[in-house]
Amino acid sequence: MKNATNQSQGMLLFQLTARQSFAIGTLKVKEIVPYTPLTAIPHSHPTVLGAANLRGETLPIIDMAKAVGYPPIKSEELRTCYIIITDCQRKLVGFLVRGINKITACNWHDIESPPSTLGRNVFVTGVTTVEGKLVQLLDVELLLSKVFPESPSSLHPVLTDMQREKLRPLKIILIDDSAVARKQLSQALDSISIPYFIATSGQEALDMLHRAAAAGAPFDIIVSDIEMPGLDGYELAFEVQNTPVLSHAYIILHTSLNSEISVSQAHQVGAHEALTKFEANELIHAMLRGAERKQTALIQSA
Repeated sequence: MKNATNQSQGMLLFQLTARQSFAIGTLKVKEIVPYTPLTAIPHSHPTVLGAANLRGETLPIIDMAKAVGYPPIKSEELRTCYIIITDCQRKLVGFLVRGINKITACNWHDIESPPSTLGRNVFVTGVTTVEGKLVQLLDVELLLSKVFPESPSSLHPVLTDMQREKLRPLKIILIDDSAVARKQLSQALDSISIPYFIATSGQEALDMLHRAAAAGAPFDIIVSDIEMPGLDGYELAFEVQNTPVLSHAYIILHTSLNSEISVSQAHQVGAHEALTKFEANELIHAMLRGAERKQTALIQSA
């Protein structure tokens, strides 16, 4: 994938079963190591096998196959397994998998949405083919939300009546390909009675932005994930900032990657804010800064 920041992201292909290939974006991957003995974690989630100490970091190790509904990895398989260490949603987590295939280049525009027949809670955000074989792109955010549920305090923002009234008149769009992320965003705004629109891809959002502008009711605040198949958040921000009828919108990009690079690149393509998702109060205060910017612009133009 080449986007407006000239950043390239490939796919790490791996095995959870003997036949089916799965993948995650390489930007989420920090390291891949062979299986190492683990220390038990009392009262942990059933899919957490234990903790590993790797390069001075202690992190939980999840049996990814079991977590997404496949047979768990047996003790006699461990010597041939690998741990994928990810840096995602402010968590350093290891995923035990049955095998590593390879890292491959990827045209993220070619990734298709998963068939609706898979259901609502499937851990897949997209499907593609590599060398003629079907590959399923896993929804790491959904998986982590099941294993490490967020505390209610992190999902529901706190704000004053005056702050709420600053946001209520604004036209807000939330964009994310992950069902769990969309739910978190929606719950945050629902809890404070702020209306919003939702898009499940960058291209769908861009089409909605153009239709709204053409109708004379443009969006004021755009909240978008960065890592999405097709038109990603960087490209969406770049398109918005380079389209005069859209460019007044306040752009907030968010990412599950704990990366200063992602934040820097978000600003390069014209985003006003870049957040590591998900913390509801951070998001709402970013929106409030967008509301204040709009109010300042109205005063200056009066």
